[in-house]
Amino acid sequence: MLQSVDLKDYMLHSPVKVKEDANLLDAIEAIVEHRLSGVCVVNDQGKLIGMLSELDCLRAILSAVYNQSGIGKVKEAMYSGELIVARPNEDIVDIAQDMLMKKHRRRPVIEDGKLVGQITCRQLLSAVARFSR
Repeated sequence: MLQSVDLKDYMLHSPVKVKEDANLLDAIEAIVEHRLSGVCVVNDQGKLIGMLSELDCLRAILSAVYNQSGIGKVKEAMYSGELIVARPNEDIVDIAQDMLMKKHRRRPVIEDGKLVGQITCRQLLSAVARFSR
């Protein structure tokens, strides 16, 4: 059983993030290098403004090939609609259930309007594995 249910005890405290004006190819390199399914997109003040997934990147690349255009910037490919976020003191089981229900692989963690972490399926699985031993 889990020793704590606070999300802050399991989240990534320094998630890989990119700026909205970054070159999309640089963001793709970060995703590949760190073996991630996506990254958080922040503005210059560190405020979360979107998410960029592997699928977003693939969509942008295929569009560029089809349209014979350049790859572009992160802001042109990222998801910036209503973002579902978590707070550090939320219950990890509640977050896991909600992520499963919504089929989300990652969730940004926000405190005082700033990105302070991210929880992913990998961290959730790691937490369960660690405490089930």
